[in-house]
Amino acid sequence: MLIAGGCTKDNVTTPAQTTSYNLMVEDVLGVSGTVTFTESSSTSAIIDIVLSNAPAGNHPAYLYMNSAVENGAVLILLNPVNETGKSSTTVTTMNYAELVAYDGCVKVLNSIAEPDVILAQGDIGGNVITDTHKSYALNLVGSYGVAGTALFEKRVNGNTLVTVALTGTISGQSYPATINLGSTTSVGGGPVVKALENVNGTTGKSYTNIQQLDGGTIITYENWLVYDGYLNVYQTSVNVQNIICQGNIGAN
Repeated sequence: MLIAGGCTKDNVTTPAQTTSYNLMVEDVLGVSGTVTFTESSSTSAIIDIVLSNAPAGNHPAYLYMNSAVENGAVLILLNPVNETGKSSTTVTTMNYAELVAYDGCVKVLNSIAEPDVILAQGDIGGNVITDTHKSYALNLVGSYGVAGTALFEKRVNGNTLVTVALTGTISGQSYPATINLGSTTSVGGGPVVKALENVNGTTGKSYTNIQQLDGGTIITYENWLVYDGYLNVYQTSVNVQNIICQGNIGAN
């Protein structure tokens, strides 16, 4: 008798899908790690967090709506990161496919008593930053001595992270910033189309996630590359008399 061996379709196990994202240092230097989504069924997933150099104790962890630079609401309460630097949570309200496409972020806090101290955070799903980016110079205006760059980075979902990085700012001060229609040579200044997050004078930086203009018009990263606009940073208020540095962007 000849017996044929082999695997039938029913014996084949499909490996679970998995995707990992970086969690970067925020307020506590030296802390970093990853968050990993693993498909556990068609209706559930496992979220694992692993941190390096986290302080002792348990640390609350959450999955938030929106990107890490925005103030999104908590979507999912995750199990806290324990003394080993790890957390594992089974999620049944979202499946794997929904999580890896979600407009969200994961943050690990120092403690419930210190909700504003973030150990590490990272964007997930559609908010992940791609390698596609464009940088523009922000030039001195007057004698303020402030200059720098505006970095436009494309997210997976087509939204844009705008990072303003300046030198010459004063610690403790806050500087308004806007994107305006037209160019830096526009007489009287062009109208503001997007208010950016204020630049922190201590760090010289601000971070703004952009999906639409202030008037509600959707704008993608590719749109910015050809946009007729410029960026202003102001000393105190959004007024043409207060501009301390500026630079053309997009088509200009």
